[in-house]
Amino acid sequence: MSKKHIEETIRTSLDAYFRDLRGTEPADIYDMVLKAVEKPLLDVVMQRADGNQSRAADWLGINRNTLHRKLVEHKFIK
Repeated sequence: MSKKHIEETIRTSLDAYFRDLRGTEPADIYDMVLKAVEKPLLDVVMQRADGNQSRAADWLGINRNTLHRKLVEHKFIK
């Protein structure tokens, strides 16, 4: 799957979201999308990195402490 395919998938999902609103004003879309993407992203990357937070942080391009905080926020770890 390419970056372009991921972008197209997100566009399709957002179009469906707006259709489902049926004219209702949306709110907090940015936060909603980030949360919807972040949790499965962290889950898959951590699985692929065999639970190694340092490796996962490198792959994600974020600081290991940031990754750790996000894993706690999403309740992957305590």
